[in-house]
Amino acid sequence: MRPMTLADPFGLKVTGLRIAITSRCNLSCLYCHHEGEDTSLPGRREISDDEIANVIWAGADLGVKRIKLTGGEPLMRADLESILERLPETLEISLTTNGTLLAERARSLAEAGLDRVNVSLDSLDPRVYSRITGGTEADHCRVLEGIDAAIEAGLVPVKVNMVVLKENEGEVWDMVDYARDRGVILQLIELLDLQGRGIGGDLSRIEEELEGRAERIVTRDMHRRRKYFVGGAEVEVVRPIDNTEFCANCSRLRVTSDGKLKPCLLRNDNLVD
Repeated sequence: MRPMTLADPFGLKVTGLRIAITSRCNLSCLYCHHEGEDTSLPGRREISDDEIANVIWAGADLGVKRIKLTGGEPLMRADLESILERLPETLEISLTTNGTLLAERARSLAEAGLDRVNVSLDSLDPRVYSRITGGTEADHCRVLEGIDAAIEAGLVPVKVNMVVLKENEGEVWDMVDYARDRGVILQLIELLDLQGRGIGGDLSRIEEELEGRAERIVTRDMHRRRKYFVGGAEVEVVRPIDNTEFCANCSRLRVTSDGKLKPCLLRNDNLVD
């Protein structure tokens, strides 16, 4: 008998779970979509440590290989290390974080079983960072320290996420230099502007310039993302808008911060308790 696996309606195997372990956050980023959750609903609860462990073990039994822990800001949970210690060692476990709390915990997270991190850094300028995230200059400094601490703790490859906005698109090449100097992967992310505010930057123009400068270009199977290798820097472009291949190659399910299964970020009519 073949082992049971998870599959979406189109027959793709589900090999990844993205779990929002909290809706709490200590920043207020302009572009935040709250993982598609309506966090204003009264009486919402937070998924428990037992539920997180149980759903991950169940996913592993059904063929899931990769876990992404998100929020809100997942480092708002003091029990994160104890959760990690309960998870199957065979899984690749990564974390997406705003980085403000990472420096103090990077080592303990690695020791508890975390494999790698994605850190949000939308600007190298503390003033621009503050306008985008609502954070302070001290927060900006802590993010930079958190990236360095993650590298030192072996949470590699560290990926730095930059949502491209009108506010920061002029910094892209500075960010490429930063990624090269630190040995991290820069992810340039197209804004998913669900509120139609018109704050997104011109990622098409930036990608054209990347293509012209790159020594090598690779297209990943996941979401058909393109990776550009530019003078020793690795830059990945994430473009979900008007990209049918982005969804067609998706192999991930989501779990909300209150413990519901959410097959798609952009739908709330098919949540499963």
